[in-house]
Parts: sequence; C-alpha cells; structure tokens
Amino acid sequence: MLKIGMVQQSCTADIETNKQRMAEGVRECAAKGAQLVVLQELHNSLYFCQVENVDNFDLAEPIPGPSTSFYGQLAAELGIVLVSSLFERRATGLYHNTAVVFDTDGSVAGKYRKMHIPDDPAYYEKFYFTPGDLGFLPIETSIGKLGVMVCWDQWYPEGARLMAMRGAELLIYPTAIGWESTDTAEEKARQQGAWQTVMRGHAVANGLPVIAVNRVGHEPDPSGQTGGIQFWGHSFVAGPQGEIVAQAGDEAPECIVVEIDLERSEQVRRWWPFLRDRRIDAYESILQRFDD
Repeated sequence: MLKIGMVQQSCTADIETNKQRMAEGVRECAAKGAQLVVLQELHNSLYFCQVENVDNFDLAEPIPGPSTSFYGQLAAELGIVLVSSLFERRATGLYHNTAVVFDTDGSVAGKYRKMHIPDDPAYYEKFYFTPGDLGFLPIETSIGKLGVMVCWDQWYPEGARLMAMRGAELLIYPTAIGWESTDTAEEKARQQGAWQTVMRGHAVANGLPVIAVNRVGHEPDPSGQTGGIQFWGHSFVAGPQGEIVAQAGDEAPECIVVEIDLERSEQVRRWWPFLRDRRIDAYESILQRFDD
C-alpha cells in the first residue's frame, strides 16, 4: 500500500509566500502518513502564461537551483518522495516547463520536461516553453517508478501509454487548468468533465492509478483582455479501473491523503489484458500528423 498526498493550493504574486504555502501543505500530508506528495503545475508563482511578457522569464531558474534546494531539503526532512513543477532556465533564451522529482533523501531522482505545449487564449505557453526533449521515461524512486507528465500532456493517450510500456507504476499530472469567466455553466461542466474523463481513460487503458493535482482560485489577466482564469481545483486520484478514489473540491485549497494498492494493477491487467492484445503490427500511421 502507498499513501499519496495532493496539495491543491491557490497562488499569490509573492514567490516566497507560495513556497511556504506549498511547504505547509507538504508537511500536512506527511503528518497524515503520505509517502508521496504531488504539487500542482508552476506552483512557485501566479500562472504567468496568461500574457506574453518577456519580463516573466525572470521567474525561471536553473535546475539545480534555489527551488530544487528548497524542495529537496523539504523531501529529506520529511522522508518523502516529492513531485514539484518548476520554470526551468536551461540556458540563455531556452526555457522549459519541468517537473522535478525528489527522493526521500532529498536528491533529484529525475525530471520531466513538458512535451505538449499549448497556445490558447490565456494559455500562451509556446511563448515561454521549449517542448521537452527527455521523452516519456518513468522516474525511478525509492517507492517505485513514476510516470510524471505535466498538464496539457494529460490530453494525449500516447504519453500515458509509453510511460506504462516503460514500467511506470503511477501516472502523475501536475496541472493548471480552469474556466474563463464568460463560459456558460454548461460549458464549464463539459470542460471539467472532459478533463477528468480523459485521465480516467488513461487509468483504464493502462491499468494504472492516475494522480492529477490542479491549482485553485481566481488569477486575473494582467492585460485586462479577459476575466482571468478561475482554476477549478478538483484534484483527484483514480484507480486502475478509472474509479475515483479521492477528489478535492472546486473552490478552496485542500491537502488530501489517500491510500492506494499498487499491487492491484497487476490483477486488473490480468482481467483486462490490453497490453497483450495491442496490434503493434498495425499502428504505423500513429507516427504521422494525419493519415490522409
């Protein structure tokens, strides 16, 4: 059995305040017995991608750097595995949206650079982030192999499948997603439902638990062109048959700890042997942009 903690938090414009909030949430989860704690996407700052502003590159930092030192020390202090999400400055003019995983001794177990980069109104990520180049490789930790991806990656079954094929025991998605104020209530419900459904599908198709940790609260659009983003929280854990094991609310910060049985994935894959029945001889076209 593995105890997993999720820190769903709202963010401010002050980085140190955000880091301390995250640390408090991590400690709360650890106090409840969490062995693995997952943070939301880009948790050190406001979601700066609502606008294209070169000054926001000042938020980026190297890996290793100040934040990896801070979160690594926290993981070591509590003896947990910690999944963080940082704005990586790889080189001058080269930046990534990077998840960093710390093992129980505070060392960096591995990192994942976000592969799929969106470019939508209020989500101008292509302006800031170079697509990842580390592939879909699980990160080996003292509690198992973690298939860590980031937010927009959660819409793509290919990444989840490759993580599963390479031995991931969990699929993990730090996330920053929400509603625009002009969306109707019906549209908001459809968006949130689709978001959760697609990841529950990854759980089912791969016979693995899924963890998605989203930020919460309203963040204004600095340009004033939109009503900002109301991040919808709703962080959740799904089991290997897509069943909801735990789920946070839409409006408030929460720290949730839930216990899951990793060995159950073995049994589920025996009942539903999807990996056995894959037609690997017939999937060549998947490597094309569109099969026309």
